[in-house]
Amino acid sequence: MKVIASQLRKGNVVEIDEKLYVILSAQNFHPGKGTPVTQVDMRRIADGVKVSERWKTTDSVERAHVEESEYDFLYEDGEGYHFMDPESFEQITVTPDVIGDSKVWLQDGMKCFLSVHNEVAIAMEVPQKVTVEIVETEPVVKGQTASSSYKPATADNGVRVMVPPHIGVGTRVVVNTEDATYVERAKD
Repeated sequence: MKVIASQLRKGNVVEIDEKLYVILSAQNFHPGKGTPVTQVDMRRIADGVKVSERWKTTDSVERAHVEESEYDFLYEDGEGYHFMDPESFEQITVTPDVIGDSKVWLQDGMKCFLSVHNEVAIAMEVPQKVTVEIVETEPVVKGQTASSSYKPATADNGVRVMVPPHIGVGTRVVVNTEDATYVERAKD
């Protein structure tokens, strides 16, 4: 299936010269003068080599036929990361290089989207927002205005995130997984 380059997103799988690539990041650049371009960083699935490519935003790119479905994360061991299809209860093991930096966001029972090609997981997407607990942060400084200043905090998964002054240790917060930014206080 052909798509234009500007529609490519992280986690998409494209086919170039009969090889599959998973997109790690895609950015559209619109210079004041000249042709808009899409800069794409991707990993070749066969051998894990990272490649950068630049296309005009209107260029056609072949998207590979890949099954994308929701899986539940079960656990991690020496073999890799284990996921289960919630409908068929079939399990699939995903290698650490496919998981990449997203491993810090994985939580037991979390629903993730896996891209599967020929019964092999080639890409994974975690939910856009994840709830974590703050395990370390600075105390509130009296007189600090709540609107403009944020303070550093460490979540239970080890990720550093900037939070508003009123957030203390033990507070559960919602964090954006794409850039590890604070969204809101958890409602649970």
